[in-house]
Amino acid sequence: MTSTAAITTPETAIRNGRVVSIEPMQAWLLGLLLLGIYVVGFWTYFVAQWRMSIEEPSDWGHTFAIPFISAYLVWLRREQILAVAFRPCWPAMAVVLLGILGYALATFGPGWFAQHHNARGCSVGLTLIGLCWLILGTRATKYMLFAICYWIVFGQKVSDGILRPVTERMQDWSSIGAYYCFASFTDVERSGNVLTVWHNEEPQSLNVAEACSGMRMLVAFLALGVLIAYTSLSSFWQRSLLVLAGFPVSLGVNILRVVTLGVLGWFDVNFTTGEFHSFIGLVWLVPALALYLGVLWVIRYLFTPAEDEADEEDADTEGGAHAA
Repeated sequence: MTSTAAITTPETAIRNGRVVSIEPMQAWLLGLLLLGIYVVGFWTYFVAQWRMSIEEPSDWGHTFAIPFISAYLVWLRREQILAVAFRPCWPAMAVVLLGILGYALATFGPGWFAQHHNARGCSVGLTLIGLCWLILGTRATKYMLFAICYWIVFGQKVSDGILRPVTERMQDWSSIGAYYCFASFTDVERSGNVLTVWHNEEPQSLNVAEACSGMRMLVAFLALGVLIAYTSLSSFWQRSLLVLAGFPVSLGVNILRVVTLGVLGWFDVNFTTGEFHSFIGLVWLVPALALYLGVLWVIRYLFTPAEDEADEEDADTEGGAHAA
């Protein structure tokens, strides 16, 4: 009695219960065709996101790089993805339809929901997850899920209504932190988010506006932290700690940036406005990045997960037993 087993390879797919060979070039062409249909179907959202990133590069210019980062994350998982058979999951059609319905409601629905950019973005991302699940199957989609979610979260502009509560809180913290920094070497008064700093017995007002809240830096560090945590750390608590570290690092460096602008304003008030104001923000990104990488080093090398230590002890024990 003989039996046959279908052997799946990275170039195979399931059709009508049979294994059908697909050439790599055919797979690429099919993928590009589906991508083109996907982009055309959600063209309004992609154009709006592109326009927002162009008009506000200091805030949302990083969204241009997010799709390439997500593609790189998928590339890192290519061996696991290609090692499994692509088995279509028809129940995933419900996820695709849910995403399309959400997009339609965000475009043509009631006033409280329609035209909401983030509602559209989440619907576009949900549809992509559903399509991958439908075409590639559960196992392959599992390896791509993080990359897709990374693009959904960090690849779109977040509406002001969502960011405003966090921005206002960080604005207050930046004002308080800058106040205590100035108080350590000069006379200063604080009224809300306006600091009055004395230099040579002359008062100078420094307004910590929303642009000085540090929200831009926080969004950038959250995106960077999630990426580094996913690719460089293995323990969940290490990853969580690195991502959370983005809050104090961005806030602390932003406080120093406000103080720097205030001190420079003693020499020329124009230093606190215009392009130079943005330039100082870019300059402070360098030490902020260095500090963040220093936090990564501490988390990775000084706080070793217990399971890693146990594995090392087991290895040493086995090595000693073999030597004996």
